[in-house]
Amino acid sequence: MTSPARVVLMCGPSGSGKTTLARELEAAGMERLSFDVELWRTGERPLTATRERLLEVDADLKARLVRLVREGRDVVLDLTFAGRAIRDEWRALVTPLGVVPETIYLDVPRDELVRRLTGRRDAEADDVVLTPEQIAAHLAAFEPPTSEEGPLTVLGPGSDGVAHPGAGGPDTSTH
Repeated sequence: MTSPARVVLMCGPSGSGKTTLARELEAAGMERLSFDVELWRTGERPLTATRERLLEVDADLKARLVRLVREGRDVVLDLTFAGRAIRDEWRALVTPLGVVPETIYLDVPRDELVRRLTGRRDAEADDVVLTPEQIAAHLAAFEPPTSEEGPLTVLGPGSDGVAHPGAGGPDTSTH
């Protein structure tokens, strides 16, 4: 009998380092699913895509997640997961398949997030430029995960002294 797949929800505000760590997990053999990458492939951006297109990408990524898990493949979800309801929605896709998703939360000080986000150049999917107003709204709306949601690893200042992934450059997931 094969063991259940591993599913990791990368969680943190834009600029926290999610994509950097997700790419490391991808290099170690996990499948990486990214909202921003899917939109970029078609010349779209998360902030300007139509609601219909966003829903299409969302449905496609969810279907791919379920398929990959059924195949026994490990998956890292490179999304922001800005609120508990969104995280719960994605967890509910794989828990019936015997998978208990884990959340890795990148806890980065606000000043550092703003520095990273204002340094973006829109050069690739993971480098989406945000206006100061968009940054403020995004950070204000972000709901950090808690251990009540399931397995949780917190990386960043005050977590355990471990250096925060992506400290050398910006992460750019915006979903």
